[in-house]
Amino acid sequence: MSQVFIHKHRVSYAECTVGNHVYYARYLDILEQARGEFFRAAGKTCKELQDLGFIFPVLDCHISYKGPARYDDLLDVQVYLIEVGRVRVSFKYSILNESGKILVTGETTHVCTSLDEKPRRLPEDLTAFCQKFVHDQLLK
Repeated sequence: MSQVFIHKHRVSYAECTVGNHVYYARYLDILEQARGEFFRAAGKTCKELQDLGFIFPVLDCHISYKGPARYDDLLDVQVYLIEVGRVRVSFKYSILNESGKILVTGETTHVCTSLDEKPRRLPEDLTAFCQKFVHDQLLK
């Protein structure tokens, strides 16, 4: 059975507009934080992976906004995967508020490369960890 990785995020004042909702571009930062914590849970931080010669540039990203998050909201950022290839990995995300309402859905696709931007096979231990989180359909 596939798992979902959950990252808790408290909305900061700095992430909000004057209208007290999260500025749309800040959701990319929230997804980045969640993805970083996912890698940490897999056993290595993004910096440690970089030190080993692995980076994960974004090839594509998509976000759909369904409702606003506001200052001091505690969000659940659900992270799961839809593809884990030899050099490519695709994440899906759902951001929910405390009442369980989906506020944002998103997807990012990354390629694993060396520091000189040549494609590189994902580390075996990371691939094994990721397999537990592969879903073949959107979560609700």
